[in-house]
Amino acid sequence: MTVHADIQSTDVLVIGGGPAATWAAISATESGVRVILVDKGYCGTSGATAAGGNNLWAISPGPRREDSVRERELAAGGITDSEWMFRVLATSWDRLEQLSGWGYPFPIGTDGREMRSSLQGPEYMRRMRRKAHRSGVLILDHHPALELTADSDGVVTGATGIARQHGGRPWHITAGAVVLASGGTAFLSGTFGTNVDTGEGLLMAAEKGAHLSGMEFCTAYALAPEWGVHTKGRMLQWGSFYDEQGRPFTTQRGLSGRQDAQRALTRGERVFARLDRAPEHIRQTMRDAQPNYFLPLDKAGIDPFTTAYPVRMVYEGSVRGTGGLRLIGADCATTVPGLYAAGDAATRELITGSLSGGGSRNGSWAIASGTFAGRGAAEFSRTRRSRPASATPSTRPARSGAPTVDEVVAAVQSHILPPHRSYLKSAERLQESADVLETVWRDISDGLAPVPAREVYKQRQAVAMVAAARWITAASLARPETRGLHRREDRPDSDHRFEHRILVGGLDEVWTTPDPIAPQLVSAEAVA
Repeated sequence: MTVHADIQSTDVLVIGGGPAATWAAISATESGVRVILVDKGYCGTSGATAAGGNNLWAISPGPRREDSVRERELAAGGITDSEWMFRVLATSWDRLEQLSGWGYPFPIGTDGREMRSSLQGPEYMRRMRRKAHRSGVLILDHHPALELTADSDGVVTGATGIARQHGGRPWHITAGAVVLASGGTAFLSGTFGTNVDTGEGLLMAAEKGAHLSGMEFCTAYALAPEWGVHTKGRMLQWGSFYDEQGRPFTTQRGLSGRQDAQRALTRGERVFARLDRAPEHIRQTMRDAQPNYFLPLDKAGIDPFTTAYPVRMVYEGSVRGTGGLRLIGADCATTVPGLYAAGDAATRELITGSLSGGGSRNGSWAIASGTFAGRGAAEFSRTRRSRPASATPSTRPARSGAPTVDEVVAAVQSHILPPHRSYLKSAERLQESADVLETVWRDISDGLAPVPAREVYKQRQAVAMVAAARWITAASLARPETRGLHRREDRPDSDHRFEHRILVGGLDEVWTTPDPIAPQLVSAEAVA
């Protein structure tokens, strides 16, 4: 039976449903164009932000901004871009002022001013969905995009996908420009709120020739109770860590103290945490600020301030890491004409360097990059409204006897999720992973085992995870040093010859090359 596709057209198509996607959609409508937003889940509830929230890199205008940029440059491995950092600080600050005007209930400090250092995810995303809807954005929930379409000149002209709640009915949306704000990838690790973050946006873009950057810095991990998945680790800045015999690790105070614990866990040892460094007078405030962190502990009858509890490492990938699509313009344009990227789908090296952007910087990046991309896509679309769309299918056909989705996902996870593969790397293990992943890629080149029509998106998730794992591995081999999140056991020191960003791309043939655009640093000390 032939199932006819649902065909629509718009000026700007936004793919994603988190903060970057909604900011992009709102920004495009502010520019006076028509916008459709498609989300794999339900816009406003899917993704890491909706499940928890964000701290924010929010600094009021003044000299403190330049101080903050300098501080970040010194810590970030010398590969940031100061112009991007200042633009993100300025734009996100202005947008938070608007968010307040839309009714977001920022807490009030003792000086009577709003405290804009964090956002509660459910409240934030509920208001963003409502604002997008009221701005005229057509929101299509449970409509995962499967691939991008392009014209004969290689200009992106829209996307195709399926409607999950309509039996997998196909859809085809033509657009003057597309914004990819589909998130990063956590490889279905179980990290809180990241079940939709499987990297299809990166795959769709790479199929059209897009370049990626910073993929070697996608190896972010966080600590969670052994039986939990909540990785809001800021509480652990007041933590002490112990081995299985109750002996304390010699750790620094603050979040950097987690490193000894993570190295022990990488060696296969058990580690216990206790929040005994938290002053008595702030403990209730900690509970109020991040109740989801304490809930599984409370259910287990554990008072984390007095009792040590076992922790494990949970892979967060590029959601808290930095890698993503390379940006070549201030408007978040990618290397593919007509395609823009925002949020975790884009590289965050420009503002976080080799360090995790988790929490504050990623939160502000989503706001600012969504704004830049939405405006850029709107402007580009004005020249493309009458252009016809053409689709050259790149999705892999289903075939009997082929690997199943679960088999492919398990194979990828075995070479990405274990800490000895990604937290602490070596050339030998990386090459072993590269060889296995290359074999998996060849095995699925003719398709995966059949799935029901409404689950076709799961095949794309599996293919995207293989592709992302190959890019991460290739970029990690291309950086024979230790820098930030990229830790090479066999190369424990940083090498000044690698104070540049590394580009990666390709599908059947993966390539890497130094970024020809040098980092732009405001701080002379950061160069030394």
